[in-house]
This record gives sequence, C-alpha cells and structure tokens, in this order.
Amino acid sequence: MSASPHISVLRDEAIAALAPQAGEFHLDATFGAGGYSRAILDAAECRLLAFDRDPTAWPAADAFAADFGERFRFAPRPFDEMEAECKAGGVDGIVFDLGVSSMQLDQAERGFSFMRDGPLDMRMGDAGPSAADVVAQ
Repeated sequence: MSASPHISVLRDEAIAALAPQAGEFHLDATFGAGGYSRAILDAAECRLLAFDRDPTAWPAADAFAADFGERFRFAPRPFDEMEAECKAGGVDGIVFDLGVSSMQLDQAERGFSFMRDGPLDMRMGDAGPSAADVVAQ
C-alpha cells in the first residue's frame, strides 16, 4: 500500500458497504489521492473507473494505472458526467467522498485554506470563475 497525502476517513466502512467482488465494476466519483479506489481494487479482482476534475489528482491516477493495469481507468472530468457509465449498465457500486480534501486545504494557492493566506480561488480545476470573480460580481 502506498503512502497517501489524504486519509479516507470512512474507507473501511465504505468498503464493507460496497463489498466488492471479483468481476464487478465500481465507480469512484471523487478520486482525490485514490484512497477509496485502492481499497476497492485491493478488496477484489474488480474493475474501477475513477472521476476527478482536480488536475492535482491526475498524477496519482497515472500511478494507479501502473499498479492496477486494465482494472483501473481514470476520467479527468467532474463526476456529474458519470451518468453515461451508469446507463451503459453493469455498475455494481459507487463511492463519493464529497467536499474539499486535506490536500486542497493545505495548499494556500488553491484558495480553500482557512489556516494560510492565499488568493480567493476555491475552484476544483482551473476553468470557470474563481470565488474572487463571483464576489466581485
């Protein structure tokens, strides 16, 4: 198991509820550092598609692809685009870890931190208006 910059707080409870089985297909709606994805893939010989719109999560997804091969796919998109995967059928479980992560809070330049000064940004990606833009309007 690799070290992660974020601890998935309810990881064990989520895996117990999902109860992944060999041959199943699961979705991780909010990949982040991959804590839930790794736990699901470690629990059974299943396949998983992970979504995350945050570009800082994408390098971790590359490492997962190396570790899990074809069992893992990554979609660098927001989870609201997962509907097509669900309609395609065969989704056995979905996990969502909603909200900001400790990784985002620790990076003052992201604009989420309440401990460090930084710009008023608060975006999960680099597209769209920042929080400063919204406040100014």
